[in-house]
Amino acid sequence: TLLGLASASLKNEVVTHKVTFSVEADGVKVGDIVIGLFGEVVPKTVKNFVELSKNTEKGNGYTHSIFHRVIPGFMLQGGDFTNMDGTGGRSIYGNKFEDENFKLKHEPYCLSMANAGPNTNGSQFFITVADTHWLDGRHIVFGRVIEG
Repeated sequence: TLLGLASASLKNEVVTHKVTFSVEADGVKVGDIVIGLFGEVVPKTVKNFVELSKNTEKGNGYTHSIFHRVIPGFMLQGGDFTNMDGTGGRSIYGNKFEDENFKLKHEPYCLSMANAGPNTNGSQFFITVADTHWLDGRHIVFGRVIEG
């Protein structure tokens, strides 16, 4: 499972939404990842993620997309539902949207927006599996794995 001992700071955040990803490897279901989202702290970012999670039309949301980048001991990255290789995706607000805030800090099993620099958030995200404090102030933390 992904879930380990997350630190107390994100465990104390109010979960306003939950999203479940059913994960397959080579066509075989391996389990579900349930992610709790922090809509009180980063409402715009959470809304983007929730809406993209609801959209089941291929190429317009996370359904049928992949984790295109997996680095053992570091993170899993997904959310490129247009190109499936880390070069695509888009937000519900247009191609990209601005950084909302950096109030929450990175820790193991957090959910964070992937980007190409300041104010370039789209649909790509990553889930950390280790301490990644050097990402603080560069990527928006907006959730954490609560099951899976």
